[in-house]
Amino acid sequence: MASPYRLTVALGLILFASLTATGAADGEVPTATDSAACNEEAPSTAKAGMATATVNDHARAERARAGATESVAFTSRLVESPDPQIHGMDAEGAKNPTYQAAFRHCMRRKGF
Repeated sequence: MASPYRLTVALGLILFASLTATGAADGEVPTATDSAACNEEAPSTAKAGMATATVNDHARAERARAGATESVAFTSRLVESPDPQIHGMDAEGAKNPTYQAAFRHCMRRKGF
């Protein structure tokens, strides 16, 4: 049986190694190329039924159809949002909750 001191040291070393081995989050922002690629992919993904819209997608689509703006700007050609998974989404596509789900899925695959 290991002594409590050895166990404490071992756990401390494991904790230290796990904290130093993982990189810090970069906080990357999607580029126009990332958004364009996902805008190109989203219609076919949505049409194929490979994306499932969430309650938030439906609510955001309703606001986009109504032209409402909050922290998300639907007035330009692209959606401007602090949420990197919907930032750069085509404003017309934002009116469709399934399109939004497909776009978010694409952005998640890209690491956002």
